[in-house]
Amino acid sequence: MRHLLLTIRYRGTRYHGYQVQQNALSVAQVVQDAVEQVFGARLPVKGCSRTDAGVHANQFALTLYTERQIPCPNVVRAMNVHLPEDIAVLDCREVSDTFHPRYSCTGKRYLYQIWNSPVRNPFLTDLALHWPHPLDAAELDAAAQGFLGTHDFSAFCSAGSSVEDHVRTIYQASVSRQGELVTFSVTGNGFLYNMVRIMVGTLLQAAREHLGAAEIAAIVERGDRAKAGVTAPAHGLYLDRVFYGDMEDRPDGTVDRP
Repeated sequence: MRHLLLTIRYRGTRYHGYQVQQNALSVAQVVQDAVEQVFGARLPVKGCSRTDAGVHANQFALTLYTERQIPCPNVVRAMNVHLPEDIAVLDCREVSDTFHPRYSCTGKRYLYQIWNSPVRNPFLTDLALHWPHPLDAAELDAAAQGFLGTHDFSAFCSAGSSVEDHVRTIYQASVSRQGELVTFSVTGNGFLYNMVRIMVGTLLQAAREHLGAAEIAAIVERGDRAKAGVTAPAHGLYLDRVFYGDMEDRPDGTVDRP
């Protein structure tokens, strides 16, 4: 029995998140449809995360077991033949039975894209938040440093989460600008429900009120959801990278290679 790790990329606009839904189209359902075509059976797949409706992924990891001896490069080609244009398989490799796409993950990096212009960009509809008010990327980059470190991020978790432990470590947080596109990047060992989107909402609040890193850190430490910003819309969010410590660079910037 082979244990395959597939790395995919998808545009989440028309999907109700990654996880299979009974009454809505999901990324996992469409991937399983392609798996059935390629491997001749509807094999269960395990994903690295549950992305919300409308969220995108530049890198998403999933695994499946199969007895078929299809070479990995052929798996990539065959899967992409059977997938729609908004989902693509980037890589396929064999991994050990102990590997789990979610529990073996040592960290993740997310991006949030904001089109910062008085006029919307029709080519970025559903791919970036349109924010018509001026943003100072350098000021927001400085404020974002207030997220760094190991903290209880209860203020950055939406209601309805079943996770009891809200302590997470943020290794990197930055805001950069290329033309009218402003990007928030954040890397951590894990994220709570809607955590990145609430971080973005808090940064937009910081832009309006000229808050700095100390004020952001104070919001984190208070642990009060009401003190943080609103939850930014899903369509600007991207799961950008999933880290596995024994296979590539670690999320904290160190390297651990076999």
